[in-house]
Amino acid sequence: MTSKNGHDVFFLISTCICVHDRTDTYIPVATKSMGSVFLPHLHTGWHVDQAIVTETERIVVIRFGRDWDKQCMIMDELLYSIAEKVKNFAAIYLCDIDEVPDFNEMYELQDPLTVMFFYQNKHMMCDFGTGNNNKMNFLVDDKQEMIDILETIFRGARKNKGLVISPYDYNHKRV
Repeated sequence: MTSKNGHDVFFLISTCICVHDRTDTYIPVATKSMGSVFLPHLHTGWHVDQAIVTETERIVVIRFGRDWDKQCMIMDELLYSIAEKVKNFAAIYLCDIDEVPDFNEMYELQDPLTVMFFYQNKHMMCDFGTGNNNKMNFLVDDKQEMIDILETIFRGARKNKGLVISPYDYNHKRV
């Protein structure tokens, strides 16, 4: 299969999407984490709203950011790696803030990475010790920590608590 610019087939090498040209060289055209390839993306404001509104049993976790951003790629990998373990109580989605700018002002999405939580169409807040209870705007790089955070938010949400206390203190990650 040949593209308009004379390059052949698209394929994936590690985490870099490449094209093969006729001189046996591979040209990277986009870099994405594997997590961002496999986790569901929300491509419009309507899709974000529907994900939040229609999920009634689990918390909705949305990573807002840019797919090409290094912090987002690391978080995407982490979220992908725990997705199977938390599937009974958390639905995980990704939303590129350049593709879907609808929520940038409403949720104050100025940070490179923002993770937000919702339950039964309500925004769930979590006190991480950073001073911002509305969202997680820092990188968590431990799988078990993230699972514990999601489970804490889910348990609080089931008890109709709008604000829960994180099982970990991230005061040192204050942005």
